[in-house]
Amino acid sequence: MSSQEDQPPGNGAPAQTSTDEDGMTWWYRWLCRLAGIVGGISCAFSGLWMCVTVHPLNIAAGVWMMLNAFVLILCEAPFCCQFVEFANVVSARADKLRPWQKAAFYCGMAIFPVVLSLTLTTVIGNAIAFATGVLYGLSALGKKGDAIAYARMQQQKQAGESGLTGSVEPQAV
Repeated sequence: MSSQEDQPPGNGAPAQTSTDEDGMTWWYRWLCRLAGIVGGISCAFSGLWMCVTVHPLNIAAGVWMMLNAFVLILCEAPFCCQFVEFANVVSARADKLRPWQKAAFYCGMAIFPVVLSLTLTTVIGNAIAFATGVLYGLSALGKKGDAIAYARMQQQKQAGESGLTGSVEPQAV
């Protein structure tokens, strides 16, 4: 019992909170993971449907969507890829990314097939994958402050501004 992680919470070690170092609660983290899994499934089916054509850009968009599906499932649900040797390594690396990095990566992956072939299938198929990126982006913004703390900050700001001017403002009687 040399480190604080080995000690029980009653022995002076800080108690485990519901948020990790990135500020996401457990339920929001699971919501993002669930959205990633559903987005991956949506991309896979839509990508397969897009490949049933003779138009080369539709085929390219469909292949890209299936690649997006594989990456989403690999990063968000590595247990689905248990026969892929590098699945746990990729998932561990993806978990180390900050939420804004995941947001940029997932949104960028979802936009590219829509740019290749703007059809209803690509838009609908990539919508949930894009929404996963949006959820991670919202978590990167952080928690919303309470109204009392915001009012105090505004009062301090106004008091600081009136103290900086140095002049006395006339008051109407």
